[in-house]
Amino acid sequence: MNLCPMPKTILIVDDDPHIRQLLVFAFGKAGMETIEAGDGEEALAQVQRRSPDLVLLDINMPRMDGLEVCRKLRASSDVPIFFLSSRDDEIDRVLGIELGADDYVVKPFSPREVVARATAILRRSAARPVTVESSVVILHGLLSLDTETWEARWAEQQIGLTVSEFNILRTLASAPSRVFSRDQIISRLHGPDFALTDRTVDSHVRNLRRKFAEAGCSDIVETRAGIGYRIGSCSGASAQA
Repeated sequence: MNLCPMPKTILIVDDDPHIRQLLVFAFGKAGMETIEAGDGEEALAQVQRRSPDLVLLDINMPRMDGLEVCRKLRASSDVPIFFLSSRDDEIDRVLGIELGADDYVVKPFSPREVVARATAILRRSAARPVTVESSVVILHGLLSLDTETWEARWAEQQIGLTVSEFNILRTLASAPSRVFSRDQIISRLHGPDFALTDRTVDSHVRNLRRKFAEAGCSDIVETRAGIGYRIGSCSGASAQA
């Protein structure tokens, strides 16, 4: 007997009911189920109730904007997040990606394009390998990463990191002798063929170095010229430039 796969459920979060209606129709034609939320607080409640496969999230909303919703979701969930933005502003887009979003589109948009890109996110998410770690805590020098609570510590000091910064550090610390190219880091964070620039990766690494240097660690990440990055010794000594 052939079993049909369960349809994917998309949570559409936008304070404009007309936009929600357009997207509900487009995703319905593609064979997906949809649920709706008109603001950020309702969105968080819907995620708790329904566990959607993807969240389509408007940035500019009253009461709680999409960036704050993304922060709260990323504290406890890895559900794919697709941002909708009314501003074609690079800072907004990069901030959204740094928070852990999977893609973005700027209004006005084609509902068919949104469905196609959402489908690609779901495909990448399904194909992403599941890794089983012998321990949820990664230790390297004085660095410790708790992959269950998403806490990073150096010499027992907690370091506040974004989701992308934590994932970059986890990627590097999981293979201490390996040098990762920027493309390999992007692939580990978001899957292959994700539209993220090398400059964004460099920005994350600069932020990591600044945050750990403030705590006394100057060797968190090493640069290998022309290749990429690898984890430093995390002993507090000066990192190689």
